[in-house]
Amino acid sequence: MIRNRIKEYRAKHGMKQEDLARITGVRRETIGNLEKGRYNPSLVLAWNIAKAFGVTIEDVFTVE
Repeated sequence: MIRNRIKEYRAKHGMKQEDLARITGVRRETIGNLEKGRYNPSLVLAWNIAKAFGVTIEDVFTVE
């Protein structure tokens, strides 16, 4: 299972789900589903999310 800290990083950066979605090129619903653990991101999406926060993929996503 992949766990993530997207919501935490969004809060630190003052972003809404729609802001992150726009930056990463996905729908807001996708960000919501990722945060709830309903969806695992592709490597490209994980990379783009980490890049949006200025951190590594490992800072945002962990595999359990």
